[in-house]
Amino acid sequence: MDDEPDLRTLYELTLLREGYLVEAASSVEEAWQHLQANRFDAVITDMRLPDGLGLELLQRIARHQRSERCVVMTAYGSAENAVEALKAGAFDYLTKPVDLKQFRSVVASAVQERPGGTPARAASPCESAPVVPAEEAPAEAGVAPAARAALARLVGESDAMRAVKARIVRVARGMAPVLIHGESGTGKELVARALHACSQRAGGPFVAVNCGAIPETLLEAEFFGARKGSYTGAMQDRDGYFQAARGGTLFLDEIGDLPLAMQSKLLRAIQERCVRPIGSTQEEPVDVRIVSATHKDLQAEVLAGRFRQDLFYRLNVIEVRLPPLRERREDLSALCTALLARIAEESGQPVPRMTMQVLLKLESHPLRGNVRELENLLHRAVALSEGDTLQLDVEAADGNGLQDLSMPLFAMPAPGTVTAIPVPEAAPTRSPAVVGDPPVPADLQQYLDDQERGIVERALREANYNRTAAAARLGLSLRQIRYRIARLGIAVPHGDDD
Repeated sequence: MDDEPDLRTLYELTLLREGYLVEAASSVEEAWQHLQANRFDAVITDMRLPDGLGLELLQRIARHQRSERCVVMTAYGSAENAVEALKAGAFDYLTKPVDLKQFRSVVASAVQERPGGTPARAASPCESAPVVPAEEAPAEAGVAPAARAALARLVGESDAMRAVKARIVRVARGMAPVLIHGESGTGKELVARALHACSQRAGGPFVAVNCGAIPETLLEAEFFGARKGSYTGAMQDRDGYFQAARGGTLFLDEIGDLPLAMQSKLLRAIQERCVRPIGSTQEEPVDVRIVSATHKDLQAEVLAGRFRQDLFYRLNVIEVRLPPLRERREDLSALCTALLARIAEESGQPVPRMTMQVLLKLESHPLRGNVRELENLLHRAVALSEGDTLQLDVEAADGNGLQDLSMPLFAMPAPGTVTAIPVPEAAPTRSPAVVGDPPVPADLQQYLDDQERGIVERALREANYNRTAAAARLGLSLRQIRYRIARLGIAVPHGDDD
């Protein structure tokens, strides 16, 4: 649907050559007449038309519970229009001038991912099953077994979790970017995996990336790939995360930790649907759905200048809020049952019996670390229990670093004061230039690594080598502290993980 005859003819011929049956229209009302007469696999519409906006057609299709997938064409650079279209229910969007190769690809995706659609006829009239409103059916109704299993991993039947599961099923069908917001330890990656499993991309790859665990100098190569010889050590061509996720879902965890310089490059890749590997002069088209997650308030980060506003709008087309454990205490019993079964299976032990006394202890515990902290407590309890009854000493666990997560590990000096930093004994020193100044290290990187190693080791010791607790003390995510432990060669007793 386009009001420009030349463009309308071009799009029609392009689809006819692909073997599709096509009906063309130049206005919203003309298109609606075609829709009233037939069922279609896909609707492709320009944003602005003589008698209204393409969004009006999307809204009519939604009101009448029709199954056509809608693709909206917007003017170049009009990111707000694209976001508005996706929020209105569009399957995908194209920016003008439209690249015909991308046009064919998006139409094919819309047809292949349409329930009951046939890849060979994107715009042919077809009969479709009646649509059941989401609120009238349970979240798992009508989903594939693999998708049902992914939803089942989100343990809980509280109203809050039912709402999360229903939203996952509802938003999984499209291509709109999804932003998952939740505190650390709430299970954001499980939500992302469920979104992937419930989508028509479930047969494609799911690639999870922790944005805060990758050194800044490697970000571009990790995301977009690199060509042989593009940098020291690049002995062969290698794909990045975007290429690895082609045809599937790219999950960007802790997106709020991404440096500003990389944010602009990510924004361009999402907008243009193509990436340029390091060392290459050619851009490569990529077909991925972006799902991101954060524990931060990204709107506050935007106001503080730490996160790009345009990237925030691009990622936050659909938001899924994951409630903390304190807001769904009624799920605690089911969570304990599921976690204990998994812990017992992994350790080769029988599932211990959980008493009401243990459950009451857990219900009265703050559980600021959410499900991750609960799992850690149960791991300890299983390891330390004697017999077949679970024994839980919450106070002892608190003493191992779970109680004072908000306490700073090191006291910060008052503004305006100067604090001398001690130099490790192993670090080579020279005579200080000024009496009282700390000596200048001969190897700055080694010196900084030694300082960081000492801080991380101390945090781990004071948390009894509980990595979740130590990470919280340092303001890091679990993956970030794991990365530092590996990079700095810190020895951690086996079995005292999160």
